Amino acid sequence: MHLLLLLHALSVLTDCAAPWAALPWTLRAAIQSQLDGVRTGLSQLHNALNDVKDIQQSLADVSKDWRQSINTIESLKDVKDAVVRHSQLAAAVENLKNIFSVPEIVRETQDLIEHGELLQAHRKLMDLECSRDGLMYEQYRMDSGNTRDMTLIHSYFGSTQGLSDELAKQLWMVLQRSLVTVRRDPTLLVSVVRIIEREEKIDRRILDRKKQTGFVPPGRPKNWKEKMFTILDRTVTTRIEGTQADTRESDRMWLVRHLEIIRKYVLDDLIVAKNLLAQCFPPHYEIFRSLLRTYHQALSARMQDLAAEDLEANEIVSLLTWVLNTYTSVEMMGNAELAPEVDVALLEPLLSADVVSALLDTYMSTLTSNIIAWLRKALETDKKDWMKETEPEADQDGYYQTTLPAIVFQMFEQNLQVAAQISEDLKTKVLVLCLQQMNSFLSRYKEEAQLYRDEHLRDRQHPHCYVQYMVAVVNNCQTFKESIVSLKRKYLKHEAEEGVSLSQPSMDGVLDAIAKEGCGSLLEEVFLDLEQHLNELMTKKWLLGSNAVDIICVTVEDYFNDFAKIKKPYRKRMIAEAHRRAVQEYLRAVMQKRISFRSAEERKDGAERMVREAEQLRFLFRKLASGFGEEMDSYCDTIVAVAEVIKLTDPSLLYLEVSTLVSKYPDIRDDHIGALLAMRGDASRDMKQTIIETLEQGPAQASPDYVPIFKDIVVPSLNVAKLLK
Repeated sequence: MHLLLLLHALSVLTDCAAPWAALPWTLRAAIQSQLDGVRTGLSQLHNALNDVKDIQQSLADVSKDWRQSINTIESLKDVKDAVVRHSQLAAAVENLKNIFSVPEIVRETQDLIEHGELLQAHRKLMDLECSRDGLMYEQYRMDSGNTRDMTLIHSYFGSTQGLSDELAKQLWMVLQRSLVTVRRDPTLLVSVVRIIEREEKIDRRILDRKKQTGFVPPGRPKNWKEKMFTILDRTVTTRIEGTQADTRESDRMWLVRHLEIIRKYVLDDLIVAKNLLAQCFPPHYEIFRSLLRTYHQALSARMQDLAAEDLEANEIVSLLTWVLNTYTSVEMMGNAELAPEVDVALLEPLLSADVVSALLDTYMSTLTSNIIAWLRKALETDKKDWMKETEPEADQDGYYQTTLPAIVFQMFEQNLQVAAQISEDLKTKVLVLCLQQMNSFLSRYKEEAQLYRDEHLRDRQHPHCYVQYMVAVVNNCQTFKESIVSLKRKYLKHEAEEGVSLSQPSMDGVLDAIAKEGCGSLLEEVFLDLEQHLNELMTKKWLLGSNAVDIICVTVEDYFNDFAKIKKPYRKRMIAEAHRRAVQEYLRAVMQKRISFRSAEERKDGAERMVREAEQLRFLFRKLASGFGEEMDSYCDTIVAVAEVIKLTDPSLLYLEVSTLVSKYPDIRDDHIGALLAMRGDASRDMKQTIIETLEQGPAQASPDYVPIFKDIVVPSLNVAKLLK
């Protein structure tokens, strides 16, 4: 726009020459300068327009030439193929030396492998594979569908794969013995790891190229790192399974030995892996963590295999003790040399809770059967001892005993110690089981003791040491009671005692019953020997001067010399029972109506004799009970009281005397009174009738602590009416 105005002004000035001349020279110079620039610009625009036209014409000519040359380009395919072949030939020429030297390199590589020069062997193997892979890649680029040429190349380098496999075998052999190799020749192990690392890098590079070209050389990827861990896993499994050197048939302790070998091997291996092996592997391999996981899995699998076998009770205990306790103890995974890499709190259980529960159930079932069989066998062995002709052994205090309590509780102790190694809960269950089976066993023990007594009574000459072994049976009851208390105190926690007491039948009563029957059998033996002499009491022979009571006292004392081998709690009761029984037998003789006194003199002599003999018995039993610090002679007072009734000279006072007797001994019956009055021989029928009827009207009441003595005395079948005649 400005340019047009300037041109217009110029034309005006040119037409008006006079006005132009009249302008100041400075203005004229400025306008002239502008006009010169405009002329120059117009000239350049004109030149540019011409250049554009020339370029446009040239492009048109090029387009025309291109359209005419399309067919010519398609006819140059042969040239293109020649270029590709040239490229391949160039690669072949470049690898020509290697191609011709392939057989030699193969031999050298084979020799290096055989001599253990693994790094150098791998370097040559890499060269072979590189030449092969390069040629195959060029062939693939030229013609991926040409399998013949590919096969030709692969065939020519066929030994390469064999070398790779042979080298791999050597690597795996080293890895299989890695825990030994790392101690003797760690450099060899490092070489193996370096080779595996090289192969891993080659694998990654080839897989990256595959994404771009689709070409993968034969035998790739090798995945030697993955195979390495597989080999290590298999080696660990084989090592653990291979530790079983024995079977149950060859060694009853096979499982204990097997588990101990596993413990030692695993601990040693992990310590070596932590301190030495980890230094031979790159940190990102986490080789110790991997081996720890592998060992744990292999151990878990082995423990499950063992748990599935038909294990005996002791073998189940050995297995569970090892799994639940030994594995996490300082003897194995809790060892200080494995810390802090191994945290036992983070280790998974080797056996599941279901498997452990099943094993415990099997163990308890088997243990129950075993305990029953053991107890039966122990009792049979003890019964055989009862028939011996030699006295039983005595303990340190001189009391007779058999080995039965020691055998039984040694067995219980062993099983409880074993159960305690597994868990407190199992220990409590085993204790309850032992006590329950002990209760059943005592019932059989009681029956066998009764059979032993019955057999002896059929022939009192056999067994020869009947008394001594029956004493031992009684003493065993006290030993059993003490052992039960000791066992509960040792193996039972206070908080669990109440529950066990509820589930455990009381055995004290059973043991006391066995001891009581045993003591009764021994006293029966005494009084069977006294029977002849007891039958002399209250007879004419007795009245005239029999020594029956002397013999009775000597016999009783002689027996109680043997009974001194009975432990005190039972001997004390036995002396009291013998005292009561002796007095009772004496009174039974009174009630037998073996004699009827004919005069006051006879009654006096008989009564005085009864008093003397009561004192004899009193002295005897005081002597026998002297070590117990208690008076046990009140029974003899009964004989003295009866003697007073016999000795009474005034028949009119009989009622009063008999009343006094009845008040002191409330269990005396009218037939006893009738027999006593009949023995006096001077009471009239009316007097007897009056006394008995009066006493029947107001029977005396027994005090709570009164021990009956007349209750078991049976008067011969002679009714009261006949006694009154």
